[in-house]
Amino acid sequence: MALPNMPAEQVRSTLQELEQAIYNHEQWAEALYGTLICRLAPDQRDMDVDAHRNCRFGQWYYRSGVVNLARHPGLAEIEITHERMHQHARTLLTSSVGRVPISIQDYGRFVAAMKNLYLEVATVRREFEDTLLNLDPLTGTPSRTGMLTKLREQRELAVRNVHPCTIVMMDVDHFKEVNDRYGHGVGDKVLVNLARYVMAHLRPYDTVFRYGGEEFLICLPDTTVETGLDIVERMRVELGSLPHEAGDHGTFHVTGSFGLTLLDPILSVEQSIDRADKALYAAKAKGRNRVIAWDASMNEAPAKPTA
Repeated sequence: MALPNMPAEQVRSTLQELEQAIYNHEQWAEALYGTLICRLAPDQRDMDVDAHRNCRFGQWYYRSGVVNLARHPGLAEIEITHERMHQHARTLLTSSVGRVPISIQDYGRFVAAMKNLYLEVATVRREFEDTLLNLDPLTGTPSRTGMLTKLREQRELAVRNVHPCTIVMMDVDHFKEVNDRYGHGVGDKVLVNLARYVMAHLRPYDTVFRYGGEEFLICLPDTTVETGLDIVERMRVELGSLPHEAGDHGTFHVTGSFGLTLLDPILSVEQSIDRADKALYAAKAKGRNRVIAWDASMNEAPAKPTA
């Protein structure tokens, strides 16, 4: 399951915070075991119904930045399991305070919740690490390395009628002219600015991949072509108004062309990408700075336009 769109530096900082949160949780668990084994008075914070929010792991999880990530299924599962674990811990502490023997069933439920939490955290940590390995070094977007895997997962969901998925090819118009006029350093900054803007304004479950050069592929799960046209048209307008700095040359703007198509369940992923490519070529052939959806008339595509 892919992580939400995040710049590389945010992935790194979140991974570091996750490592610290895991350490804090291990410290909490050691203190809990000591309280139970030595029959010490419990920390009253562990007896509260909001204990899962007030422990140091919970404080990290419920910070605003991480809550935004919680729409990722793996992180959402961590929230559920972490709260359940604290409920079971409270049951054990209540028995200990009342000098009542802890039942093997209550202890087993707590241990199971702890194991599940560690498993879910390890899975998410591995996804963060894999994400870092697969990020494009310039733009911070996922590279083509994991793109086909993501698209094949979405195609499988479409095959099973879970939901449709639309894919979009995006190309920066006249990008060679930007490099020729302002230099490749400015051109690189344009790609970074555009990529970050797209990542910040897509939905949490959408993904933008650096396809190559000035081309990007955007995956829009649970999206029909009609809805995709609306989403991408807004994106086109917003990207065209985004200012780019060129030093002594001041600011300038660039536009983008977009081709989109349904990730067709009866076609291979590569064939659907080819359809999106043909729609992109049609958008550029019609004057650029526009959004075109694939249709059957594009099967005999014209020669590929230059940038």
